[in-house]
Amino acid sequence: MFTTRPTLQGTFGMVSSTHWLASATAMAVLEDDGNAFDAAVASAFVLHVVEPHLNGPAGEVPMIVAPEGEAPKVLCGQGPAPAGASVEHYASLGLDLVPGTGPLAAAVPGAFDAWLLLLRDHGTKSLREVLTYAIGYAERGHPAVERIGAAIETVRELFTTEWTTSAELYLRDGRAPGAGELLRNPALARTWQRVLAQAEAAGADREAQIERARAVWREGFVAEAISAAAAVPTMDTSGERHAGTLSGDDLAAFSAHYEQPATFTWNGWTIAKPGLWSQGPAFLQQLALLPDELEYGTPGYHHTLIEGTKLAMADREAWYGDGTDVSLETLLSPEYTEQRRALVGEHASRELRPGRPGGRVPALSRHAELVARGEGGVVAVGAGAGEPTVAPDGATRGDTCHVDVVDRWGNMIAATPSGGWLQSNPVIAELGFPLGTRLQMAWLDEGLPNSLAPGRRPRTTLSPSLALREGRPVLAFGTPGGDQQDQWSVHFLLAVALREPVRGGLDLQGAIDAPNWHTDSFPSSFFPRAMTPGGVTVESRIGDDVIAGLRGRGHEVTVGEPWSEGRLCAVSRDPDTGVLSAAANPRGMQGYAAGR
Repeated sequence: MFTTRPTLQGTFGMVSSTHWLASATAMAVLEDDGNAFDAAVASAFVLHVVEPHLNGPAGEVPMIVAPEGEAPKVLCGQGPAPAGASVEHYASLGLDLVPGTGPLAAAVPGAFDAWLLLLRDHGTKSLREVLTYAIGYAERGHPAVERIGAAIETVRELFTTEWTTSAELYLRDGRAPGAGELLRNPALARTWQRVLAQAEAAGADREAQIERARAVWREGFVAEAISAAAAVPTMDTSGERHAGTLSGDDLAAFSAHYEQPATFTWNGWTIAKPGLWSQGPAFLQQLALLPDELEYGTPGYHHTLIEGTKLAMADREAWYGDGTDVSLETLLSPEYTEQRRALVGEHASRELRPGRPGGRVPALSRHAELVARGEGGVVAVGAGAGEPTVAPDGATRGDTCHVDVVDRWGNMIAATPSGGWLQSNPVIAELGFPLGTRLQMAWLDEGLPNSLAPGRRPRTTLSPSLALREGRPVLAFGTPGGDQQDQWSVHFLLAVALREPVRGGLDLQGAIDAPNWHTDSFPSSFFPRAMTPGGVTVESRIGDDVIAGLRGRGHEVTVGEPWSEGRLCAVSRDPDTGVLSAAANPRGMQGYAAGR
């Protein structure tokens, strides 16, 4: 079968990420005798530099970590709402949604601490060894990809009139950098150099240095600059200036931590995901809802998947979040799944239909109920929405980065760093990066699993995946794309599982290249939380027969560009032979796999 690139195969190490420089960095660490976790950390800090429109140090990251010989675990780098972030406070400001930009949308940053915890517990390299690549690109520059300039240009007026520290870093003579122009971030380089200097003052011990760096972030000069920036009234998507609630005490209290993954077994594949504080279990529910017989690629196949996606995402709206009282076991139980599967008919549903697990009555936010009825500012979403869709006020539908690594010893990781986009908040001048906006995913209604509340994590769209066969990790994968992540990733897994292997291994590149789609028939996780009832966007390559078949079943089909849906990365390992594989998304000409 023709693919845009080969599925790479080898036995030494494999990497896939959303930027070729991050992939090359990870491979360089592997070549220097580092393991998969060292490589992932180094590549993550490079992603902060080379994809600043998609992620930053003050963002967040969930990871699925699978050390050789150990059960996979989730490393949660999603920070909670600050102590002052209450529904009452936001209501007192006249808000009915958390703004999509500005310090009011900032959760406690989680990414930096999570990456350092991974390095401490599972890596072998020093902090200096993994940071040196990012410092080099920040200090000496890197060629900007097209989408950086496009994102900056969209918010240029906001930068020049309001977020002037961002203009100083990202605008040259009032314009965004063009593709291939060197983009430097000397302030970020100085931040990491200062962190390193204070960390190394703790002595020669690797772990002591990492712990000191974590303390500098939480309680030292970084924390001081972050809390000061959060207190500055800043123009956001409400059209007004608001100060945030993030404080030094919030930063000092946070620590990344490990959790058991959410899992489900389908046709011999056990999928591990982050828990109900993320949208990850929607992937598992989609698999559970599948019928026994599937004819890959037919109109009926896609219709069945679309309708299952709607049901899973409706449950996400009603039951997912740190405040849920529903267990994953209940949502994935055969009894509940059968009730939900019975709702999949021959015609497209336009309703938001959460279930009643254990007899519970679902509760939705007032905004979700409005958009589900076609009221409250419903907007259609065009093709290719996985890349950032940025409004002039900085509002972003959301996108992110991804990195997967597997090494010759069998260590494997899937990670989805995000948040702290350059268009999320003004750059903190002395640090070289902005705050994040993850709180926009929490609702300002009391009593919901995803209601905004101090110390509660906002339900995130970030959703890396790891698959096992017979209890052994074989596949790490994931994608940017906000609400699309647990649609595109499901389609990828099914393409891997239901199609013929190549060269004796999984057809990773063919599965990534396969025509993809997404539905927006549920409330978006991003401000302004829109919904398109019955809407589905497909790549034109999916075929006229599929498009006609979906329209005949009542779907509102938008036909996008041929290569507009999906941003997947993947690595795999055959535990019997030790053969490693990797592939990366060709869409956007930015993601890359490397290995040997």
